Amino acid sequence: MPAAPRLNPRRYLHREPGAAGAARPAPSMVSSVPGRTPLVLDSPHSGTAYPEDFRAALPLPELRRAEDTHVEKLYAFAPPLGVGWVEAHFPRIYLDANRDVAELDASLLDGPWPDPLTTDPVVLQKVRLGKGLVWKLTDDGRPIYDRPLSVAEVRARIERCWRPYHAAVAAEIDAAHARHGYSLHLNCHSMPAVSASHATLHPGLVHADFVVGDRDGSTASPALSQRIVEFLRERGYTVDYNHPYKGVELVRRYGRPAEQRHSIQLEINRRLYMDEQTLAIEPAGFERLQGDLRALVQLLLATDPRGA
Repeated sequence: MPAAPRLNPRRYLHREPGAAGAARPAPSMVSSVPGRTPLVLDSPHSGTAYPEDFRAALPLPELRRAEDTHVEKLYAFAPPLGVGWVEAHFPRIYLDANRDVAELDASLLDGPWPDPLTTDPVVLQKVRLGKGLVWKLTDDGRPIYDRPLSVAEVRARIERCWRPYHAAVAAEIDAAHARHGYSLHLNCHSMPAVSASHATLHPGLVHADFVVGDRDGSTASPALSQRIVEFLRERGYTVDYNHPYKGVELVRRYGRPAEQRHSIQLEINRRLYMDEQTLAIEPAGFERLQGDLRALVQLLLATDPRGA
């Protein structure tokens, strides 16, 4: 039997067929559901709409391993409870909304970048791993592109994806705070069971079931973060706090606990709910985890951090 043809990465990218197979206008890259409670959830890395202009050099199955797969499904119960919800539909490997626009590897570009670039040595550690605003390498260290990116296309990604996403998160948090005098923001992620070579600064690390991050208490009340840690441990999970993930741009930018704006990053180990090789949901694990996440959300809805 002849070998199956290699998937052409130029042709798999997201397209919605219209009449006679014509391409429809590109879909919105961000969606949000307004809330009525103090709680806002956002999922910046679960997007699966691969834009036509991506033109990556790798096949789709390799690119999809960068996704926080199924996170939007895990929290599907939240909007009906009155929780504000913001979701990215663009993939993280195309543009990472959890990075600042200055976290760009200029070696990806075909010309000089006209805007400021970070010089922060801590931030640059991740950029050098290929994990900046626009990824250069996969978690296993494979180059994503076989071409330089133009300054114009990177700027277009920022305008189409990064700015609308951050505007939506900011708007939901502002509305929650205006309604209740405080806001709780849970930045929702997933992580592999074992860290890959170019994924983090801790390659080979076996992850706990959860990692709760508040940037060492700078983006949320530590008492609130510890309440989440203790709740999850009581449910039988292993939980790490601010290691190896402290939280990045979406909690750094919007977490201001002195103003009663609390932002916490929550990482979930993918082995709890899915097969990491096939990306298929494992129903029993998914159901248990989703039930515990619902209970966590209900705990947060009943928590006023001003008295925590």
